[in-house]
Amino acid sequence: MTPKQLFFSLLVRPSLMLLSGIRVKGREHLALTGPAIIVANHNSHLDTMALLSLFELNRIDRVRPVAAGDYFLATPLKKFISEKLIGILPVDRKKIRKTGSKHPLHHLSEALERGEILIIFPEGSRGAPGEIKPFKRGFAHLAKAHPNVPVIPVKIRGTDRALPKDEALWVPFIIDIRVENPYYFEGDVRDFTKKIEELFHDDR
Repeated sequence: MTPKQLFFSLLVRPSLMLLSGIRVKGREHLALTGPAIIVANHNSHLDTMALLSLFELNRIDRVRPVAAGDYFLATPLKKFISEKLIGILPVDRKKIRKTGSKHPLHHLSEALERGEILIIFPEGSRGAPGEIKPFKRGFAHLAKAHPNVPVIPVKIRGTDRALPKDEALWVPFIIDIRVENPYYFEGDVRDFTKKIEELFHDDR
């Protein structure tokens, strides 16, 4: 088994089962193979763990959370956990502009071309409990560049109570995950971003 598979099978999944538990609706909409773009709301570090735990261990290495490199690669320990145990794809959130000959999201496009599944939190950073911040358009630019790749909205509830932002104590609240029908890029980047964002304001 890979380090990531071991980490999730021995620590993450048992912890989620014992301390919280996950209820999933719409699991049939979740992509089992890539490429795919999962778009989710973000209130807690548990969001990434809960989403990754939805996948079979033999597929989990190909599921790549997109995360801020300046935070998750800041120290050797964070770098090891982020790269080896979680498998993040880092982005520089301070430099969303062209640098040299490549765009900062170029490596995300390459990951989709390799058939990987990306987890993207378009709010950019964790918000206040229950709050949906305005979506950034990076995922929509990727979807435009890869119009045959499904964009799968995933609503997460409960992680903001189980492990709130800036808190270290994990409280045993149930985590609810709702996987919506996949969407494919259409229209323009601004409208597609708004269309996906509006789904997260619907509490169905």
